Amino acid sequence: MLVKTFGSAVYGVEAITIAVEVNINNQGKSEAVIVGLPDSAVKESMLRVESAIKDNGYFMPRTRLIVNLAPADIRKSGTAFDLPIAIGTLAASEQLNSPEKISDYVIMGELSLNGEVRPIKGALPIAIQARKEGFKGLIVPKQNAREAAMVNNLKVFGVAHLTDVIGFFDDETSLAPVIVNTREEFAYAQSDFEIDFCDVKGQENIKRALEIAAAGGHNAILIGPPGAGKTMLAKRLPTILPPLTLHEALETTKIHSVAGKLPENATLISKRPYRSPHHTISDVALVGGGGNPQPGEISLAHNGVLFLDELPEFKRTVLEVMRQPMEERKVTISRAKVAMDFPASFMLLASMNPCPCGYFNHPDKECTCPPGSVQKYLNKISGPLLDRIDLHVEVTPVAFNELSSIKESEKSEAIRARVIRARDVQAERYKANEGIYANAQMSSKMLKEICVINTASQNLLKVAMEKLNLSARAYDRILKVSRTIADLAGSNDIKAEHIAEAIQYRSLDREGWAG
Repeated sequence: MLVKTFGSAVYGVEAITIAVEVNINNQGKSEAVIVGLPDSAVKESMLRVESAIKDNGYFMPRTRLIVNLAPADIRKSGTAFDLPIAIGTLAASEQLNSPEKISDYVIMGELSLNGEVRPIKGALPIAIQARKEGFKGLIVPKQNAREAAMVNNLKVFGVAHLTDVIGFFDDETSLAPVIVNTREEFAYAQSDFEIDFCDVKGQENIKRALEIAAAGGHNAILIGPPGAGKTMLAKRLPTILPPLTLHEALETTKIHSVAGKLPENATLISKRPYRSPHHTISDVALVGGGGNPQPGEISLAHNGVLFLDELPEFKRTVLEVMRQPMEERKVTISRAKVAMDFPASFMLLASMNPCPCGYFNHPDKECTCPPGSVQKYLNKISGPLLDRIDLHVEVTPVAFNELSSIKESEKSEAIRARVIRARDVQAERYKANEGIYANAQMSSKMLKEICVINTASQNLLKVAMEKLNLSARAYDRILKVSRTIADLAGSNDIKAEHIAEAIQYRSLDREGWAG
């Protein structure tokens, strides 16, 4: 008897429906074969399926059993096909009372040897694809049910055991669909942060720089000695970024779902991601890839912040592979038969010591580095990468009187309100430009149209370029940052004071900065 069930395979951040065809006949020798480009994990599923079926009082056919995963030219990987294969086998061997119902549902789940259903990766994109193709419902492990139930107009059933699925096809009222109020849960968690900018004593100039970075979507680097508060400030950047829109949240959740990074029983990711990989990370782990391509850290930071602490300690090759994704806001992983696009629209925030010992330009401590080592240390970061960082901010140690002050600093909520107002101005400005939503993404052509400055500002910028020996690449960056400063100030025009503040944030462009 031939029976068809349906599963799904995740490629990149999208899902493809897979027909699981199970045929049992008496011709040929007794064996179980899986075809359709299965990997080792899929081939091993027959042993798990056989054990789960027998352990629950059903029998495994002792005739020729062929399982075809169609389309057969796409490689199938992972253990999530266990459950559809088991249900197909039971239906084909006439052990289900209503085998005709199974084609109405997409079924996914890994089986243990006793029939327990274990969680899978990518439940959200699978649910989106199932709804798109008009399936009546989706059956997934209980741990993935809330994640999949975010997709409306699709019945999602969470199961804990193989017998739950068998009972469901005998009586569809045995399981209740999981219902999630996505908007209510999403709105509740958007502003629930455990950390706040008011926890940071002093460093008002650094907070101002991060506010500008958040308002314009600018990449930034913090340069300062150990213990100055660089990491503490960086962790609080997501608290002042605008809240995720529902579309952005869905896009971000899909990526984390595919990577298996969602917590158990999670729904939408409601806060902007903050990723901080260790400096020993490989280039594949950063941008994504592998035999079965998975999203890397830059994709997991999509719509959020990627923080690289101690930037010069990262391998040069690791940093260089970020250059193209930073420009295109996506990364393409190419293989012989397939190319996958992973989104990678993130804000880069980096930190570094000014020299190997960490005390170059320190107001109190003396730098012990030998001559030339400071420049050599800074040269670990390539010019093209620095060219993509708009704000270079020097962080100085906090004085004792500021640390011991009982005066409360400004809360993240107040800073966030100003950032949101500035982003609203930019959203209106770029509404005709698809894919551009912040000043940092302006092209050179747009820069000439949007960042028009008067004669006084032009003269100030000219003097700064000459006196501070700023490099040519600093010019565009200063204009973009000054446009953001003007937006924060509620000004339609870029004024001289906006240009003056933007010039302060180009420390590493000054010739001879490192002596």
